[in-house]
Amino acid sequence: MARPLRITFPGAFYHVTSRGNERKAIFKSNRDREKFLEYFQSATLRYDAIIHIYCLMENHYHILIETPSGNLSQIMHHINGAYTTYFNVKRDRSGHLFQGRYKGILIDADEYAKELSRYIHLNPVRAKIVEKPEEYKWSSFQDYIGEREPSEWLKREFILGYFDAKPTRAQKMYKSFVNSLLGREYKSPLENTFASTILGCNDFIRDVKETYINVNEISHDVPALKEFAEKASMEDIFKAVDIECSGERISRDIKLYLSQRYTGEGLRKIGERFGISGSAVSHASRRISGIIAKDKKSRKKIDRIIKSLKLSTFKT
Repeated sequence: MARPLRITFPGAFYHVTSRGNERKAIFKSNRDREKFLEYFQSATLRYDAIIHIYCLMENHYHILIETPSGNLSQIMHHINGAYTTYFNVKRDRSGHLFQGRYKGILIDADEYAKELSRYIHLNPVRAKIVEKPEEYKWSSFQDYIGEREPSEWLKREFILGYFDAKPTRAQKMYKSFVNSLLGREYKSPLENTFASTILGCNDFIRDVKETYINVNEISHDVPALKEFAEKASMEDIFKAVDIECSGERISRDIKLYLSQRYTGEGLRKIGERFGISGSAVSHASRRISGIIAKDKKSRKKIDRIIKSLKLSTFKT
């Protein structure tokens, strides 16, 4: 099973969601929801988590979370693990409650936190559970607009600070901000997510890549990593191969192999360049991959070509 890419560092913000196994309900009573919120509280006390926004739906939940200690996996293991134990003991069941791994998207908070908070708070409206977000008890929206006393572990200041320094005015402005989309179609901000991993501007993505991602350790079991690798044109690849493998029979296969790996082009388009079908491209790429694994001389040639193109080396 492919692993998700986890980018963790102190002070990172994430949009996290987790679904019930087979999309089944993870909350079957109000007590279940109350218990789940208790694990938010313990996560803030034990693991330094900061919960900014939350919304509990029937078979999934959303949170906007900050990790001052850079320990998202530890936090989520606590929340999902402790709740699963509670749920299973209460209902005399065993096994997984959540569907696979949680999905955590690294957020450029200054660029997207405000918009994501609105998206999360409007979940019950999109699901047609309520007509207005303030009618839904199991999200943080009522806390944000002053309709109830917020829990100590819920941190509203960051989001409300975008609206006004005065709390009462910020609450009114935030309510108007969220409700301004009622009855309107709008795009999810998550549609702009890069590599299923990062939501942010180009500068943010570049900074994260340069600081926290080793593109020379790209692995097939983490597919998202491949999108961070530098791309090359087929023309550049052809020139580099001709320099390294001039006159050699294997040069055509190497060109095809590297084109499939590093250009980001589809199999059909690559095949058109070589006068073969897309499936033949895939077959040839697998064949040369086998040669690389067994032949040190060919592997060294390809490594030199990759280095000359300033590309990332894939683990095979």
